[in-house]
Amino acid sequence: MTDSPNVTSADGVLTIAVSTSANGTSLNDDAVDEAVEVLTDLHAGKRDERVILLVGAGKNFCAGGNVASFAAAEDRTAFLAQLADQLHRMIHLIDTAHRPVVVAAKGWAAGAGMSLTLIGDVVVGGPSTKMRPAYSGIGLSPDGGMTWSLPRAVGSSRARAIILTNRVIAADEALGLGLLSEIVDDDQVDARAREIAGELAAGPRAALRATAQLLRASPTASLADQMAAESASIAHLGGQPEGIEGVDAFVEKRAPRWG
Repeated sequence: MTDSPNVTSADGVLTIAVSTSANGTSLNDDAVDEAVEVLTDLHAGKRDERVILLVGAGKNFCAGGNVASFAAAEDRTAFLAQLADQLHRMIHLIDTAHRPVVVAAKGWAAGAGMSLTLIGDVVVGGPSTKMRPAYSGIGLSPDGGMTWSLPRAVGSSRARAIILTNRVIAADEALGLGLLSEIVDDDQVDARAREIAGELAAGPRAALRATAQLLRASPTASLADQMAAESASIAHLGGQPEGIEGVDAFVEKRAPRWG
């Protein structure tokens, strides 16, 4: 698949514009479909991107699903099932791609938009960034893995309160809760996220993939199992070209040259 306005690739970074600038910067269903196709190819080894970057196409990262399309659907149950299943396919493919995930969370990240920020390893926001579950406001329950990922990010009790009361989380609170990694000027959110993604893509590919895999496995692993996985990973990498180069460069007091 070639680049489109929704999914692009450059310098090892796969960029997915999850929202559309129309319809209140709602989730872009076409972008989700395209991302599923591209991420499937990434899993199959047909693509070679090293980092995944999620951005918004408009003034917000993503203000949630296109509620007007929900209302217009002839069969709302079937329509919502299809949308949720496809969104979940994309999130599962991102989660299991073993690549660092960077999110440019400018403006609103509500509903599915908030769910998508929760899969980020590095999430950049601005002073005007706001997060909100949003689902109960339209009489629905969450999707996008929010009821799994938010408790793991902020704790079960706090997550229940946030979701059930549909609380708005401003940027400073989101930073304190660990939902944002850093805050920059609003007009610099996209640029900073792209800068971080580019730096990661230029780093040691195998080490970053292995680290991403370990981090994503840790919530459901015991300490003993996690340490066993860490031992196997660091030992394997130590005998690989990147690991050899990194150690040698450190000893020789020079910058490593990643292949």
